Amino acid sequence: MVWHGYHQILKEGTVRLFESHRPDYAHGGQLRDFIYVKDVVRVMLSFAERREVSGLFNLGTAQARSFRDLIEATFAALDQPASIQYIPMPADLRDRYQYFTQASMAKTAQAGVVYTPTPLEEAVADYVAHLRAGSV
Repeated sequence: MVWHGYHQILKEGTVRLFESHRPDYAHGGQLRDFIYVKDVVRVMLSFAERREVSGLFNLGTAQARSFRDLIEATFAALDQPASIQYIPMPADLRDRYQYFTQASMAKTAQAGVVYTPTPLEEAVADYVAHLRAGSV
């Protein structure tokens, strides 16, 4: 999502997000448990060191954040004011769209893998710096 937002900002100066079609969520207020890929790699390496542990595990930050937060962090990383355009959600997605996802990290912690996720704004800034440098 940051990659797409970054390129929309460079090309158009604005980012398009879906409108909400539920009264309990503002436009752009749909929530996801965004996790930085560097954190995923770090946790996967921790699992690799614990070969006796196997199974399916959630991996997230255990803190849902909005798409608006993610895109505002992208604009901030580019030192630009946020400009978000809300567009209608495609009709074929409306009844199936998940408005909230958040990982429970209890099983992962019980397996001995405990980590502190990179805060969203810091992760986005780091990723945008890599995009700007052409290293992604």
